[in-house]
Amino acid sequence: MTRHFIDVDDLTRDELADVLTRATDLKERTTRGKPHPELAGQSLAMIFEKPSTRTRISFETGMTQLGGHALFLGPDDIQLGHGEPIRDTARVLSRYVDCVMARMFDHSDVTALAEYATVPVVNGLTDDAHPCQTLADLLTIQETFGDFDVSVAWVGDGNNVCQSFVRGAAMTGIDLTVATPAGYEPDDGTVDRAAELGAAPEVTNDPEDAVEGADVVYTDVWVSMGQEDEREQKLQAFNGFQVNADLLDGQKVMHCLPAHRGEEITDAVLESDDALVWDQAENRLHAQKGLLTFLG
Repeated sequence: MTRHFIDVDDLTRDELADVLTRATDLKERTTRGKPHPELAGQSLAMIFEKPSTRTRISFETGMTQLGGHALFLGPDDIQLGHGEPIRDTARVLSRYVDCVMARMFDHSDVTALAEYATVPVVNGLTDDAHPCQTLADLLTIQETFGDFDVSVAWVGDGNNVCQSFVRGAAMTGIDLTVATPAGYEPDDGTVDRAAELGAAPEVTNDPEDAVEGADVVYTDVWVSMGQEDEREQKLQAFNGFQVNADLLDGQKVMHCLPAHRGEEITDAVLESDDALVWDQAENRLHAQKGLLTFLG
């Protein structure tokens, strides 16, 4: 049976630990300049409906370092952007490549790819989930603290990044509190799934309460790609949820990037010694290499 990675809990706890162990090993080998062509001769098709910096570069570089090849497929590069059904694209790509990564708007489009593909499909981001970011987040926390006996406060929008992290936190035992304005909480299905996985997060509308006693404060943009028409409404709703010096008390700070400096996070915090954001960004490369070798 073909394995897919549509959200982080498509892995079991043991498989998640395996992926993170692989990532740690591959990071060490990369840092030491030791070749690791574990996917020599393999090809990764990368479908992009949404633009990206970290996703494209990390997957493309990762496949190169693993001895394989990555193909960038934008909306104007393949027939999927001109009306070809997703199921047809999935079937054809399965005859050409060894894995497909898709960064798309509609989550159901990625699940449709997975339904019809006979090679692994990796969710590179949808409006509902960003599991590859969660892998990098978990790797960063593990590196920083040595384990997952950590308290994390999510402050901001209960968006796709938050929803995948909620699942990842439940799988690893991270103590998570999510603080959002009313109406912007992670969806009920995500919270219920986290409870099934081991622990639902505490959800609050008070950012100060959420960060008290936390080891890490995590935030993301308030206005995501495709939500530009909601900008003024969201900026008003998120007043008081900025991660700044007044909110923090020595916690480490995470952000998946890109950041809207001066909105959800201040420039001073992002540039401080407490920021783990650059480790997170680098760890996209290593975590995804761990995942690709697991699926391959």
